[in-house]
Amino acid sequence: MPGFFREAARRVFAQELKDSNLTSRDETDQYAPQYVLTPTGAKVNRIFLVGTLIEKEDIGTDSEYWRGRVSDPTGSFLVYAGQYQPEAAQFLAECELPAFVAVVGKTSTYTTDDGNVLTSIRPESIQQVDELTRDLWVLDTAKQTLERIRAIEVEEDQNSKLAKEHYSTDTGYYRTIVKKALESLKERK
Repeated sequence: MPGFFREAARRVFAQELKDSNLTSRDETDQYAPQYVLTPTGAKVNRIFLVGTLIEKEDIGTDSEYWRGRVSDPTGSFLVYAGQYQPEAAQFLAECELPAFVAVVGKTSTYTTDDGNVLTSIRPESIQQVDELTRDLWVLDTAKQTLERIRAIEVEEDQNSKLAKEHYSTDTGYYRTIVKKALESLKERK
């Protein structure tokens, strides 16, 4: 019997996650992990992101339910934490804005009545980090995104083929996003 293993947390820029609308499960079981396939072929169940926490709000009615907006050089991620993510909810409640944060969490999708797919993150952990950690995340995410772009261009694997087919991925657009992210590091120095 196979043992329990934790999905690897993928690094994806906010804009690419926002552009993602293809979800799947590897099995028919309702408890099987749900994946989001991004336009560059990242198959994401868990995500690792580092950015600036720029907004937070308790949107709960009966109990605390926090929504935070974490910004990277390409856009922003929405994170939601409540009673099932008590450490993350407490962090969001107590954190001073703005703050560099690292988040590991599960991607979650919601389809609106008009068919738009909204992607958010339920944090497993969230902690304050320094600017260097954020800069290193941008560099690493840029490198991994470029590797996925190259895989799309040669249709290297099944995820690349499926992403290219579903999204008609414009690799030039995603190269521009990577360039913008890297240039943001130079602009601050």
